[in-house]
Amino acid sequence: MSKERNFIPDIIVGSPGRINFIGGHTDYNNGFVLPAAIDKEIKFEFSKNDTEHICNIYSKNYGKSLVVDLRAIKPSKENWENYVLGVLHQLLKRSNRVKGFDCVITSELPIGSGLSSSAALECGFAFGINKLFELNISKLEIAKLSRDAEHEYVGTKCGIMDQYASVFGEKDKVLFLDCKSLDYELIPMNLSDYKVLILNTNVEHNLSTSNYNQRREQCEQGVRIIKEKYPRINSLRDVDFETLENVKENFPEVIYQRCLYIVQENERVQNAAKFLTKNDLKNFGKLLYECHEGLRYQYEISCKELDFLVDFSKEKDYVLGARMMGGGFGGCTVNLIQSEHVDQYVNEISKAYNDRFNITLDAFLVAPSQGTHQKTIHKKKEYDE
Repeated sequence: MSKERNFIPDIIVGSPGRINFIGGHTDYNNGFVLPAAIDKEIKFEFSKNDTEHICNIYSKNYGKSLVVDLRAIKPSKENWENYVLGVLHQLLKRSNRVKGFDCVITSELPIGSGLSSSAALECGFAFGINKLFELNISKLEIAKLSRDAEHEYVGTKCGIMDQYASVFGEKDKVLFLDCKSLDYELIPMNLSDYKVLILNTNVEHNLSTSNYNQRREQCEQGVRIIKEKYPRINSLRDVDFETLENVKENFPEVIYQRCLYIVQENERVQNAAKFLTKNDLKNFGKLLYECHEGLRYQYEISCKELDFLVDFSKEKDYVLGARMMGGGFGGCTVNLIQSEHVDQYVNEISKAYNDRFNITLDAFLVAPSQGTHQKTIHKKKEYDE
């Protein structure tokens, strides 16, 4: 499918990006996170093409086509292709009902920004094929197979938070998710006269080639050290401050700092959920700053551009909190800011950022929104179901 060619979809799916307010890198350590789906998404238009094995996938954003033979799926050298190929591989493990189809993909999510365009791509693609061929795969299984696809075909050993938020998000709510049990609570987010502002550094990260996997390995190394004295410990989720201090002398300093950050961050997430439940945005915002400092100095995954944006916000009383998001080494910051100051602040920080780095800053507002969903098609317009 080199172009749309009067393409008429059978179904249309919207799959949102996500922001994670707090809980940086705790998900793959079986910890707690506090994400939300957002009102920016990837749109998928699907139709059956009456072939047994040939799938035509066209990305409007990349202006590229991918032709897939379901009998011969294998990883590609093109990074974006591996997200959909990995999902197809996982779906074929679970069902023999997938046949040939056409798909047009259009994204309003910036790539490599920390808004988890990858999970939106995986979950929306899986959700659409599930609907198109009536595979009867549950929402939880869609989240799991999407994570597994990223592990196997992309090479990023991510946790399940991004996929979970993309699938289970709800409008005006955040998910307080336990990544060990996968139990979650939906907490209303009453922003009142505040907005969620995303600032994109336009410094792109690529998790599979960054130090993301290294951080996960360092946490696992820490668990192995702790386990020598405390055999019951299977992940950093099981570790408290006293346990960590009791084995501190056995740690290389860098591994200790990685583990300490995770233990502290799990506590911050739980406190953040309590503050949000009480609608205490002021103390909620303070925890965002604490999270960023931990990621900056203990987990060491920030960068000078992200730090500049967070430090700049601390000078403004009308910004309650800010932190870097995503895997690290680039991407976006999330900022909790008073509505009336948004335009003024964006102008000020954009100028300061450009003066410092000679990079144009992108800024946009987001709100907690609906998770991956099918849209109805009526008179050439789309409506969320």
